[in-house]
This record gives sequence, structure tokens and C-alpha cells, in this order.
Amino acid sequence: MMAQMKDGQFKILLADDGSEHAHAARDLVGDLTLPKGCCITVLRVFASTQAGDLALLEDALDQTCSVLKKKGLQTKPELLLGSPTEKVVEYAEEHKPDLIVMGAKGLRATLGILLGGVAQQVVEYAPCPVLVVRAPYQILRRILLVTDGSPSSLQAVQYLGKFPLPGSASLQVLHVLPPPSIAINMPEGPYINMQYRTLEQLSEADTAMRAKEEKDGQALLDRTIETLRSLGMEASGVLRRGDAATEIIDHVKEQKIDMIVSGSRGLSRIRSWLMGSVSRKLVHYSGCSVLVVRSQQPS
Repeated sequence: MMAQMKDGQFKILLADDGSEHAHAARDLVGDLTLPKGCCITVLRVFASTQAGDLALLEDALDQTCSVLKKKGLQTKPELLLGSPTEKVVEYAEEHKPDLIVMGAKGLRATLGILLGGVAQQVVEYAPCPVLVVRAPYQILRRILLVTDGSPSSLQAVQYLGKFPLPGSASLQVLHVLPPPSIAINMPEGPYINMQYRTLEQLSEADTAMRAKEEKDGQALLDRTIETLRSLGMEASGVLRRGDAATEIIDHVKEQKIDMIVSGSRGLSRIRSWLMGSVSRKLVHYSGCSVLVVRSQQPS
């Protein structure tokens, strides 16, 4: 399924807060096909108010390491005092892991957002890819790579080529075309939204534009699949049309996807749907684990 890695090449920082989702993150790491000699740094951050519980925190950290050691993995425990977000990001900046893995926190009922504040901020500020894992965890069987053709998407493709997926995992590539124009009869005026057109304005040019979008979208899927094949991965392509986040999330539900892989930056604020808002919606609302591959481009 994936390109071979050299022994010890892939470094993982596992953020452990003892929550149900953190246990799911631990179990996912244990199921990855990691190279021999790979070391998992298990990081737990505590507040000054927890100083009296250090022994319990150390025991919990050791338990996480013990579970991973039973999978044949090397582990390195780290217990740090401070803000969880700051310490995870600082540790990543200093030690340069290939991946941060962490659990999503519990449901924030008022907003219906399945993500905790720490996970959200780490996704935003970490200097490397971040995998947010949701409980209950099931082995990664169905992976969805979403692409809009941007440099960030291309970077996600290259990263996926070295990601240690389980050998049995299947891979789909999804591209979402822009929503169709909506045909309505309404008087002309200076304040009419350009997305809305009268029946008379829906001409052959619109049909030709949709056909070109579909052709370009399929070409993007074909190029992406060919790139993945060159990296030792087989994939199938899916083309949908509509609101990007909605279409992706619907596809995840329909296909019972276990993990989404997404870039975090796109082409521009106008042209790209992976520019922040969509990738954030995927992490918040998709209901499955999400791997966000950050672009290293300057802002």
C-alpha cells in the first residue's frame, strides 16, 4: 500500500491526556506499519494545579508506553509542565517529528463540534502534519484523500506516500467541483448575487463551463492517482459537485471512511476550497479521524 521507509525514519509525537480519544490515538499508532527502530514520543502535559498528582501522571504515561511496547514499538515518555497547546507545538518545533497524533476531545454540546480546544489549536499551529483521532477507534480500512489541485494538496499526496498505513487499507481520492449555478427568475439589478442566473442566462456557455470543470476535475484525479501509483499506492477516484465540505462529509458517511487526508492551505482565498475553512470543517464535523498536512509555504 505504501512506499518502503528506512528503519527508524518515521518519528511520531503522541499527545496523551488520558482521555478516551487519546486512548484511541494510542491504539491507532499501535496499528500503523511503522519501520523497525521507530520511536514514539509519548508526551503528557500537566498544569501546576496537578503537581501533587505527578506519581499518578507518570503511571498513566507508563501505561500508554506499555501498550505500545507490547506492539513492538520503542517509546520515550515525556512529562512537561505548562499549557498543552504550547508544549505540544514547542516540542514539535524543537524535535521535528514527522507526525503529531492526538485524540479529539469530547463533544461540545452547544456547538455540536467534535473537537477539543487543544486539538484545534495544535492543528492550526503545529509545524508538521497532525492526525486527530476520534473514539471509538477502528483499524484504518478506508482512507479518503481530498484534493483541490493546490500545492497543499500535492504536499498531502507526497506525504501520504510515506505514511505507514496498515497494508489492508483501501484508498480513494475525492475532488469536489464548484456548485452548479441556480436558475431562478428574478429582475435584474445591481445587487443580484452573481451565483444566481435567470433561465435565459443559463446558456450553452454554462453547459460548456460545467463540462470543462468535469474534464479538468477528472484530469486532476487521474494525475493524483498516477502520482500515488508511482509512490507504490493504488487508489480509485471520485468526482462530486457541490459545497466542498458538505460533499466530503456526506461521502465519508456513505462510504464509512475511517480517515480523511487533507492539505491545510490552498491556491488562494478565492480559488481554493482547502483554504482553512474547509479543512477546519472536516476536522470538526466529519466524524472520523483526520490527517491534516500543513503546507510549509510562507503566508
